[in-house]
Amino acid sequence: MKALVIYYSRTGNTKIAGEAIARELGCDVEEIFDTVNRSGPIGWFMAGRQASGKMLTKLQPLKKDLAGYDIVIIGTPVWAYTMSTPVRTLLAENKDKIKKVAFFLTMGGRGDATTFQGMEEVCGKKPVATLALLTKNVKNGTYVEAIKKFAGSLKA
Repeated sequence: MKALVIYYSRTGNTKIAGEAIARELGCDVEEIFDTVNRSGPIGWFMAGRQASGKMLTKLQPLKKDLAGYDIVIIGTPVWAYTMSTPVRTLLAENKDKIKKVAFFLTMGGRGDATTFQGMEEVCGKKPVATLALLTKNVKNGTYVEAIKKFAGSLKA
């Protein structure tokens, strides 16, 4: 199985999780880069506003071709109970290239069910597996077992 982990991370938490999943699977990994600066308090506010409005953005070109993978594992932070705008854009623009999908996310508290549902709706594919991680667990390192279990379900 040829797999790709691809993620967007505004603050670095989703990046930590995505890189850990890729290491566990021994697969390719790519970070999604937005052309919009979303740093700081204003960036945070605008990120939530755009996510709740289901807006799209302009992404920097991807290095990897999603069509070349058997499974694409997509990660996002939860913004306003939904996926980040860059991940929404990635899914909307590449859904026809994705054969099989799995999702993971990082969140401060809640929003995993609505985020996973939204991701499935945008890409038109039911995920083979999902993983929701609390930001506090990523920051304190207690997410490793969850990553191993998630990766194991993808290898099966």
